[in-house]
Amino acid sequence: MGSTFGGIEISKRSLFAHQTALSTTGHNIANADTKGYSRQVVNLVASRPIEAPGLMRSNAPGQLGQGVEFDYIKRVREKFLDSQYYNENKSLGEWSTRADTLEKLEAIINEPSDTGIRQVVQNFWNAWQELSKAPDNLTARAVVKENALALTDAFNNTSQKLKDLSADLTSGIDVQVAQINSITQQVAALNQEIYRIEGLGNDANDLRDQRDLLVDELSGIANVSVTESASGYAIRVGGIELVNGRTVSTTVTSQTLQDAYASGDLSSGEAYGLIVSRDSYVANYQKQLDTMVKSFVEGETTVTIPKGSVLPEGTVLNGVTYTGASRTLTADLTVKVNGINQLHQLGYTGEATLTKGEPFFTLKAGATEFNAESVTVNPNIVNNVAKIAASMGTYQDTATGTEKLLVGNNNLSLVIAGLKNSQFNFDPTSSGGVALASGTLDNFFQAFVGQLGIQSQEASRQSTNQQVLVDQVDSRRQSVSGVSLDEEMANMIKYQHSYNAAARVLTTFDEMLDKVINSMGVVGR
Repeated sequence: MGSTFGGIEISKRSLFAHQTALSTTGHNIANADTKGYSRQVVNLVASRPIEAPGLMRSNAPGQLGQGVEFDYIKRVREKFLDSQYYNENKSLGEWSTRADTLEKLEAIINEPSDTGIRQVVQNFWNAWQELSKAPDNLTARAVVKENALALTDAFNNTSQKLKDLSADLTSGIDVQVAQINSITQQVAALNQEIYRIEGLGNDANDLRDQRDLLVDELSGIANVSVTESASGYAIRVGGIELVNGRTVSTTVTSQTLQDAYASGDLSSGEAYGLIVSRDSYVANYQKQLDTMVKSFVEGETTVTIPKGSVLPEGTVLNGVTYTGASRTLTADLTVKVNGINQLHQLGYTGEATLTKGEPFFTLKAGATEFNAESVTVNPNIVNNVAKIAASMGTYQDTATGTEKLLVGNNNLSLVIAGLKNSQFNFDPTSSGGVALASGTLDNFFQAFVGQLGIQSQEASRQSTNQQVLVDQVDSRRQSVSGVSLDEEMANMIKYQHSYNAAARVLTTFDEMLDKVINSMGVVGR
């Protein structure tokens, strides 16, 4: 037969089990808005039944149940959805970073607009066109100088902004390095704590949630893969092991990420997007801007010098040296020149004595080649606008027997203004990587801006699509792991009624035992 006090034990177990279930429900409700929290459930199981004590099997049929108890409290989590989330989140991190960088590049280039580089270049050509109408006018020359200064300032400022953006991206990589190292250290520490707690037979649910939230964050930075063993999570980026159980295997540096990018181990995530943005996007557009400037200043192009023009003594064009009477062209001469600098040296300045033109653009101090950062207007021209060469005409002064400038000749200013429509070779070494191999400066800049616009549009589209995919996977995770307040309230009512019922059963047993103890065996006292 059963124990007289067995009913109290059964009721007590029910009270403890449902009290735990109520506490767990309260924990879920309290963390309904906690990021990364996974809802927890209590696993209720029937207690192991027993037979009535005796030396032999009792004659009582069956076994006597011992109520309910819980064997664990577990969190509801699906690893498959976590893996999906990591895969989608790494692409979101990459494309969001790319889109952000390209958006900044669009702001720097600022095209199409009335204040961008294209307009400044156009103003420069227009100034030469106006100078051709009055080549001896100092005001028109001053306008050419000011527009040239505005042009070099535009190139210099744009180049500096690109350098600043590249530096910002490098700083961003350093920030990601610090974040990766912080996360890996926290994951290793959590692996240690989870191992200790679960080694004692407990469930480290909340610590596991914290660890998974850290891995979620890390998945946005790099293409991580996660495996779980008895010692905890092992995290890798390609072939690079970051964490193995309770040990941080690799302390990441900027060079680590750069090498991983070069080897293909780092193939996605914000860190990858930052490196691609710096080494591909920004570097490429810096190169193209430098190519445009170099071609404009000294790039090979074909021009036609009009009949009657007088070349400076000793001029070499197409391998021919012009001296003496051959300097005066008897027909239009189509030749190749190296940009505006050489073309400017084919004419004469507006100074009192006949003077050959100087290179119109020069390098800043310390620079070795022309690019968007190093180009500047020749200081001699800045200080004296008479040094701007606009004429290609001279005459022989019979009174003095000297060659003098033909005032009013505008041949050179017209030829320079015509450079606007001249074809330049922007890729003389056939190395690729430029928006347009040959064409006018305006054609090149349009291709340059068009390439940027298309890349920005594509990055924005990819970022939007990835956000949708991440949201979809996260929604599926939340449907499994998230806290539903309606469900928790229903559970709370259910466990409350069960607790009350168990308490009522305990009261009933108490009343029965009171009758046995205090009311039986009193006859004859």
